[in-house]
Amino acid sequence: MEEVANQGMSIKDALKEVLKNALIHDGLAKGLREGVKALDKRQALLCVLAKNCSETNYIRLVESLCNEHKIKLLKVEDKDELGEWVGLCKIDKEGKPRKVVKCSCVVVKDIGVDSEAWTVVQEYIKSKGANI
Repeated sequence: MEEVANQGMSIKDALKEVLKNALIHDGLAKGLREGVKALDKRQALLCVLAKNCSETNYIRLVESLCNEHKIKLLKVEDKDELGEWVGLCKIDKEGKPRKVVKCSCVVVKDIGVDSEAWTVVQEYIKSKGANI
């Protein structure tokens, strides 16, 4: 995992925090239907796509909408992990996620609070491109 110079926060941790803040402020569009609507209406600040999505047409659609509307796109490794980050799971008594629903696409419409994590994500996109 790469460390970002901004106080040692990794891009993965920063993205998790941004997604959590957006979830709290009702600023996420989860899944293909909601995500494509938000991308098409140009309401998106950031799109997160899972690399291990099994549908190639799904990936092409999301990538082309992001390119067409000039929306930043980040790719993460695992759709299970992405589903967990956006709250598509149950948390048991020990605080571990159970019954995680896979999610291949998430669109951030509202970041809620302009935090250090959002700055880290923005800097990462500018410097590295789209893959985590």
